[in-house]
Amino acid sequence: MENEMEEKFEDWRGRETIPGKHGGIRAASIACVVGLLENMVSIAIGNNMVLYFMESMHYSPAEAANMVTNFIGTSHLVTLFGGFVADSFFTRSTTFIIFCSIDILGLIVLTLQAHNPNLQPEGNKTPSTLQSMILITGLYAISFGTGGTRPTLLAHGGDQFDSGHQTLISKLFSWYYFAICIGWLMAVTVMAWIKNIFDISIVLLAVALCIFVLGLPFYRLKRPSGSPLTRIANVFISAARYRNGSILDVEMLQSLTSTDNNIHHHKLKCLDKALLNKNISRTQVEETRTFLGLLPIFLSTIVMNSCVAQLLTFTVQQGMTMNRKISPSFEIPVPSLNAITIIFILASIPLYELFGKNINRTSSFSLKRIGLGLTLSSISMAVAAIVEANRKHEAVQNGFRISVFWLLFQYTMLSFADILTLGGMQEFFYREAPTSMKSMSVALSWCSIAMGFFLSSFLVEITNAVTGKLGHQWLGGEDLNKSRLDMFYVLLCVLNTLNLLNYIFWAKRY
Repeated sequence: MENEMEEKFEDWRGRETIPGKHGGIRAASIACVVGLLENMVSIAIGNNMVLYFMESMHYSPAEAANMVTNFIGTSHLVTLFGGFVADSFFTRSTTFIIFCSIDILGLIVLTLQAHNPNLQPEGNKTPSTLQSMILITGLYAISFGTGGTRPTLLAHGGDQFDSGHQTLISKLFSWYYFAICIGWLMAVTVMAWIKNIFDISIVLLAVALCIFVLGLPFYRLKRPSGSPLTRIANVFISAARYRNGSILDVEMLQSLTSTDNNIHHHKLKCLDKALLNKNISRTQVEETRTFLGLLPIFLSTIVMNSCVAQLLTFTVQQGMTMNRKISPSFEIPVPSLNAITIIFILASIPLYELFGKNINRTSSFSLKRIGLGLTLSSISMAVAAIVEANRKHEAVQNGFRISVFWLLFQYTMLSFADILTLGGMQEFFYREAPTSMKSMSVALSWCSIAMGFFLSSFLVEITNAVTGKLGHQWLGGEDLNKSRLDMFYVLLCVLNTLNLLNYIFWAKRY
């Protein structure tokens, strides 16, 4: 039987690709440039949303925090849908163009609202129904667009190299993160000072889309092979239907139909019963087995992303109550604290490439990288709890505002944890994924962020509900000095430590 896992590429006109003209470093580097601009926009929007919701739309701090986590969570959750579309119906380049256009339309809606006083609430009133609908429409158009572009852009970049060039693919992932960190740095420095953030975001994203489109003649494009979810469902249905079949018959069919020399998952043997259905190939069974094997790793990273969510919510609110003055006339924006962290990260990536030339970047190495990120996130929450306890004590007891630079500890550790975990996940999922499911598998890493942000919102609600019944909500009200944010950080530290143990269990068994 023909190997269904074989990689087949063509150019943007549907013709056979030409080595040297299509794909390679030149085509992959375009993905890095576009990723830089896209991340620059998304980080700038995310960092400004809390203040925009509070100052322009007059939401409370808790409402603003949850709206931001829900917005960002949705953006990352939609990546799974974007990956599904790219793998099933369109090429990854076409999918990127469609979703990037939706993102730009959402920014246009928010820009119109930001510039029109009639579309914003008056005084201290909350938004009207119409104003809320416009806000939600623009917000979730951005969320939907961003969610569709991220997995397809990275998988598209990986497609520019043959699967045998794992070293080049690994380097692509490193330099892609170098590019998005530059975008991140620009977002928290240059763009932090721009007042009309939506206006400049439209321009930058439009430039990114134009650059991507201009690169079409140089790309290798993989045509979709139909819905992978349908194939997985057929395997499950067939395995259940033939669950009483003979094991000997299954083993005979495996020897006759196996054409994939890269099979390495030998668990979930019950799925082999699906081979008794003549319409199910060995490749489909292994595709299902491989994808299911990634899910425990994916699930083990969700709690860590709940910790990262605090950088865009309560950490920003902490910073607003602290001393941000560098001189009598200069006050540092809280999101700009990320700049110092990002500079360290940017320096570490070239050093990693320079001194890591002889490192065997196997799946095991990626798993260790993820584990280190999870460990750092637990430590960062313990440090965050100590810093918050000190901030609150000085503010309440002595009326003294401690320096905002105390937040650098949690910013630095959480940022490194995020880069280690997200980078390790995406390289691991892309490397391990079936050929026909690269976009969806890469999307799992973004989906983990989504689940983490939704979990953060849930934990805020459940914490307030439980502590409210005990007499005082930990995160209730608008005054952080009357809250117990330090205890919430302790809760996150405990949960993430338990999650780390769960991750180690699954990583050792992969």
